[in-house]
Amino acid sequence: MVVDLGEIREANRDVQSRFVLDAVLANPHHLAILQDARVRALPQPFLMAGSVYKAVWNALTGRAPDYGVNDYDLAYFDPADLSAAREAQVQAEIGRAFAQSPIIVEACNQARVHIWFNAVFGTQRQALSSSFQAVEHFASRTHAIGLYLDKSGQPSLHAPFGFEDLLSLHVRPAPDLSGADGWNAKCDEQSRLWHELRFVRVGLALSGKMKS
Repeated sequence: MVVDLGEIREANRDVQSRFVLDAVLANPHHLAILQDARVRALPQPFLMAGSVYKAVWNALTGRAPDYGVNDYDLAYFDPADLSAAREAQVQAEIGRAFAQSPIIVEACNQARVHIWFNAVFGTQRQALSSSFQAVEHFASRTHAIGLYLDKSGQPSLHAPFGFEDLLSLHVRPAPDLSGADGWNAKCDEQSRLWHELRFVRVGLALSGKMKS
């Protein structure tokens, strides 16, 4: 069943937040991953990126909750150990936990993102202060939404830029986008899967690629 887009867009923030949360939780893997992360005491575990915002697109367009989802990005924030070895250990543990599941979970310590990001893209990005802040640095504000468990264990959303673009099926680059090639390629890929989306492509003067 396709949702009335006009009704959702005109609703107040609380109604929109409830709709988005219900859409994200319609994919049961999201809650399972976060509950597993809590059991293993990962600091500030967050699900973010594709599986989260795609669940909302799917709810808006009448598709299955996991349509178009390739993997699940599990972020956490551990400034006490910035080593690649520890991140690889967490990834291996998560991989074993979901070995019998049909999904792929990618774990990433957001406290060390600036280390490899600057080396790969030649930028001067500063260290992040939390998983919450990490959500603010996606290539599009449409994609800037994260799911986490609050102190009582209830699923909650972090959407620092609101839901307007997400619920309008409008995808435009963030003001500080650093890579046109990667952005435009992602637009092409996602437009093939969700023809309802409206994309703003950018000029090719920029270099590099950015994950969103």
